Amino acid sequence: MVFDTTGFKPEGDCRYTPISEHGLIGDLRTTALVGTNGTIDWYCCPRFDAPSVFGSILDADRGGSFELAAEVPTRTRQFYFPDTNVLITRFFAADGVAEIQDFMPVIDESTEAARHRLIRRVVCVRGVLPFKARIAPRFGYGAEKHTVHLEGHEAVFRSPSLTLALTATAPLESDGLDVWSHFKVLEGESVVFALDRIGDEVPARTCPHAEAEEQFEATVRFWRRWLAGSRYHGRWREMVHRSALVLKLLTYAPTGAIVAAPTTSLPEQLGGERNWDYRYMWVRDAAFCVYAMLRLGFTSEAEAFMMFLCDRMPGAGATGPLQIMYGIDGRSELPEYELPHLEGHLGSAPVRIGNAATGQLQLDIYGAMIDSVYLYDKWGQPISSVAWEEVGAVADWLCEHWDQPDEGIWETRAGRRNFVYSRLMCWVALERAMRMANRRGLPADLPRWRQSRDAIYRQIMQRGWSAERQAFVQSLDDGELDASLLMMPMAKFISPTDPKWLSTLEALTTDLVSDSLVYRYNSTTSPDGLRGLEGTFSICSFWYVEALARAGRLDEARLAFEKMLTYANHLGLFAEEIGPTGEQLGNFPQAFTHLSLISAAFNLDRALG
Repeated sequence: MVFDTTGFKPEGDCRYTPISEHGLIGDLRTTALVGTNGTIDWYCCPRFDAPSVFGSILDADRGGSFELAAEVPTRTRQFYFPDTNVLITRFFAADGVAEIQDFMPVIDESTEAARHRLIRRVVCVRGVLPFKARIAPRFGYGAEKHTVHLEGHEAVFRSPSLTLALTATAPLESDGLDVWSHFKVLEGESVVFALDRIGDEVPARTCPHAEAEEQFEATVRFWRRWLAGSRYHGRWREMVHRSALVLKLLTYAPTGAIVAAPTTSLPEQLGGERNWDYRYMWVRDAAFCVYAMLRLGFTSEAEAFMMFLCDRMPGAGATGPLQIMYGIDGRSELPEYELPHLEGHLGSAPVRIGNAATGQLQLDIYGAMIDSVYLYDKWGQPISSVAWEEVGAVADWLCEHWDQPDEGIWETRAGRRNFVYSRLMCWVALERAMRMANRRGLPADLPRWRQSRDAIYRQIMQRGWSAERQAFVQSLDDGELDASLLMMPMAKFISPTDPKWLSTLEALTTDLVSDSLVYRYNSTTSPDGLRGLEGTFSICSFWYVEALARAGRLDEARLAFEKMLTYANHLGLFAEEIGPTGEQLGNFPQAFTHLSLISAAFNLDRALG
């Protein structure tokens, strides 16, 4: 199917670096996006969901940035220091070659979160190159005023909510708002910039060359030691390990929560309104992350998330559903509001903070949650008696509430519907709960759970199947297709070679697949309450690979997977969507996309033998 893309202008505005032209660094508390031009144009301090300090990716004029680049014409190349999240941006010029080493020091996985440091080290590897730096923070998403106090090689930026100290081994100048520096580096020389959050409990400190080198080496050791725990040795090791490193970067160490993405309001359509804040912990996304981490052998990450999740699960006698998302500290209130003073990436307004989808009913999250508990109980550690009571409470609640409309996995804003995927995942929740009870002899109301599980199965088979389309469909008794149904064989609801499923796979291929890239649904015939269109959803494209592989169509699956990898950016990172001309769209990088890449690679490897 060809989707209308009228009005789509991917060429954009030269003031904005394209979404895909970025690398990610972080310290397990927050992250920063570094453009291929050497500019940090997204950084929230002190944690993922804090107001931005550098936000020029959302407003080139008012967002703030940390520019650092050669002062002469250069070519640039960006890459990660092998097996780490230390980012290198290299500048090639006629008279010299130099690189910026960007990282946030991570020494261990301490849950203490007081200090936050961002280090930028310029190293000349050949000849000589002149550089310029401009540090222009804009606190509170560009809405808070600040002052600058400059003394020698240290500048202190103060705002009502945050104080940052910049130290440098090069001379600094200031105009009372921003700080800049001009310097040359000769072969073998380096210049260090360090940006620290300071306060009563964290005094300012300098960052001389020796300390920067020590922290660089310690951070490299940390990431390499962590990645060495991976059990994946398959065909796509580099891409899988990069995805694992991304998922680790998106983990908030103090609680174990995993954010869906480290950014807000990067558009799903340039110039459109589909701009959301993803800096929170979606139960669905993070539960799938447990699967990916366990597959790779990272059990401590799965355990940390399970502890976070169990603290959120409704206990025995609960009268309401689980929220679909939480703050990274576990808070339940995430009010959504707009920032009208920011123009949005390439003019894609509004810029939103918070997420109103918190109040939605999405019944599919229960399947994702209980499946993650089941997998952790099977591959990690046996769950506790308290956790089992909570699982039982959820299963009992679902027996009473599964047969109702909801907003569904895609968080539509056009009212509740009887989504087949939501029914499917309610079936998963009850089926996995029964498996745990049977395998471990745990107390459970099995007759009741079985009755509800079987009722869901029969409803999907009778009303979720369209005889006219010869396919399972988006909602009960309708004829629309939905890529979320690619999960049906993966959830073990139906055999991957069942005639009904093979017919559904053919229908999805015909209607929603474009050269291996998969749309979620056709928003023109299945309105979702929002204006505009969107690109293909990368998680759905990786689900499609798995569905092909499980159906025995291995050559097609491998080709689709290899094609999908070509849409990654230069560092192997994926946003949420791929646009009509191959550009990356949506919040970046996206945890959901990277965990589905890991799953597809793992299962395709196994199928290929």
